[in-house]
Amino acid sequence: MLGRIVIEDLRPSTPTRAYPAKGVAGEPIPVSATILKEGHDILAAAVRWRPAGTSKWSTAVMTLAGNDKWAGEIIPSKLGLIEFVVDSWTDHYASWRHHALAKAADGQAIEVELEELAVMLDAHSVNAGAKDSPAMKAAAVQLRDATSEASRRLEAGLAPNLEKLLTKNPYRTDLTTSDVALIWADRSIAARGAWYEMFPRSEGGLRPAVDRLAAIAKMGFDIVYLPPVHPIGETARKGKNNTLDAKPDDPGSPWAIGSKLGGHTALDPALGSLDDFEFFVKSAESLGMEVALDYALQCSPDHPWVKEHPEWFHQRPDGSIKYAENPPKKYQDIYPINFWPDQGREQLWNACKDILDFWIGKGVKIFRVDNPHTKPFAFWEWLIPAVQAEDPGVLFLAEAFTRPRVMAKLAEIGFTQSYTYFTWRTTAWELAEYLTEVALGPKADYMRTNFWPNTPDILSGPLRNGGPGAFKHRLVLAATMSPNYGMYSGYELMENIPASGKNEEYLNSEKYEIKTREWNSPDSLERYIERVNSIRRAHPAFKEIGKIHFHHSNNEHIIAYSKTSPGRDPELQTPPKFHDVMLMVVNLDEQPQETTLWLDMEAIGMPADQPYEAHDELTGAVYLWEGASAYIRLDPDVEPAHVFHLRRIG
Repeated sequence: MLGRIVIEDLRPSTPTRAYPAKGVAGEPIPVSATILKEGHDILAAAVRWRPAGTSKWSTAVMTLAGNDKWAGEIIPSKLGLIEFVVDSWTDHYASWRHHALAKAADGQAIEVELEELAVMLDAHSVNAGAKDSPAMKAAAVQLRDATSEASRRLEAGLAPNLEKLLTKNPYRTDLTTSDVALIWADRSIAARGAWYEMFPRSEGGLRPAVDRLAAIAKMGFDIVYLPPVHPIGETARKGKNNTLDAKPDDPGSPWAIGSKLGGHTALDPALGSLDDFEFFVKSAESLGMEVALDYALQCSPDHPWVKEHPEWFHQRPDGSIKYAENPPKKYQDIYPINFWPDQGREQLWNACKDILDFWIGKGVKIFRVDNPHTKPFAFWEWLIPAVQAEDPGVLFLAEAFTRPRVMAKLAEIGFTQSYTYFTWRTTAWELAEYLTEVALGPKADYMRTNFWPNTPDILSGPLRNGGPGAFKHRLVLAATMSPNYGMYSGYELMENIPASGKNEEYLNSEKYEIKTREWNSPDSLERYIERVNSIRRAHPAFKEIGKIHFHHSNNEHIIAYSKTSPGRDPELQTPPKFHDVMLMVVNLDEQPQETTLWLDMEAIGMPADQPYEAHDELTGAVYLWEGASAYIRLDPDVEPAHVFHLRRIG
């Protein structure tokens, strides 16, 4: 049943509205709704919010943004689940003013309108405070003063102080409240951060890997992500390049979890002790970084669970256990878990949660979840809230390179962040189309993107046999398009030899062997990465994905897009529309390219008829531009991208 006023299309929201959208505690979250009522009355609206399970509401006014769309914002005060509702009611005073002024301007009598306002004041004064009630009654007397001309009485009805009184004491006879909507308020690092993936075994173990942390922090990364750190099985252990003939010194794949030394709550002795692990976590924290740990719910044939709970695995008719396959790929060293066993499902699910509880106890608050799309949605729907009920600061990144709706559903039911298709979006039109989907569409309410140019599994696109220009331009795209992005170690050394012409994996993959790298190579991109990350941190325009706007380039090999943040200086007579305007222009080709841009001046808040400055944050060069047109030439052997900070002059 509809109320007197229709309130619908609340955002942020998820497709089913059964799960919370996403926000950040302590930061504004835009809220909008479509609000409708019959007739021509003027409406008012407000948004109210509170932590779930509490009784005290906070309130903020909403404003009409056009086409019956109302907008406002809420600021959650704490981590966790937030409830919000939208209230709407007829603004009787604004409606009265509109009608009275229209009649007066047309020369029509307004005696009845004056009496209507007086009646409204009578009603308002009943519930008004001791200070406001007499003022309202006095205004009603003035409106009814027949000895005064109607125009003078109308002026009294339009007095600013009267409007303030009625706004303070609203007469909400048709107040309507929307259904309750939900938001999960995360830590800020959930919404923005730079990830760096490293294999500590290639550094000699956890203690020696601490020495690498300073360089990673200097490059500007916020999160150090470690593949599984557990004992690795011996049975069907993989050798170099994913072969089946492992040599005695082959370490095996870290994702083949479990041996006689323990399972998911044990540490591979080759990496060190649990004390070494905690030292690594604390060392990262001392450098301003967090450690993320891989959460891979699968087992090697040697995992203790295989003997203790064979019912937790997929049994073949011959009594053997089925290993993992994703044809044509075979993972003979891994047994997938059966999350719907005939017996013991509750025990299994609790055991999976116990793994998280253990590592949370060791200081880990961020988990990169391996292949979550191969586990039941119902499992994640249970597990993630169960963990976050005990610690709302725990975050989950879904490594699910799968079908779009599956990825979106995982995000809806609780995953904090999501890997994306960015890795395979390489042309200007593909990037623009994909960013429009994930940044400007409904998915942006609940699916936080994390852009990775490469992973240990994926060497694709221009990086395959590509030069420095390819690595630089993919870095700039990932880091400036998405607030969350990541890279796998070796990127700074431009490792780029594919396993084959068709295989997306690396030749001599670190997944199956220990790699020794020359981090001090003169060709390293470390300083370039440091510069890009410092630009990200310096400019608030990069904090949100939804502020992206694409601009016209007459060359398909060059993409141009801007990021902006709202103006913050209301004291100025004519404050700028935005206070931080960034324009990225990237050459996606291996050859020098040139173009003439045609900028949307309204979208970047720059004057169309006055000069402005374009500061290239990558090189330090400054250009003087005027109007929407700008000539660009980018040589990937020199610099494949511009990251401009656009500034008004004067």
